Amino acid sequence: MSWQDRIVVDPKVLTGKPVVRGTRISVELVVDLLAAGWSHAQILTSYPHLTEEDVRACLSYASELLREEQVFPLKAT
Repeated sequence: MSWQDRIVVDPKVLTGKPVVRGTRISVELVVDLLAAGWSHAQILTSYPHLTEEDVRACLSYASELLREEQVFPLKAT
C-alpha cells in the first residue's frame, strides 16, 4: 500500500492540509488521535468512512515527512 493512493493535498480542502482522499479528515487529526491513545478500532468506529488502510496511510505519510526532514546541528561555541 502506498500512502500516495490515499492521501491528497488540495488547496480547496482544509486550506491544503493533507487529508484522506474523499474526506475532509486530515492526516494531522488521525495522527493526533493515535498519539492521544486511540486505537485503530476507536478511530474506525468514530469515523466509519475511514478504513484501516487509511489510518496506515496517515502514519506512512507522517513517517515519510519525518524521514525527509533535514536537521542541521548548531555549531559549538
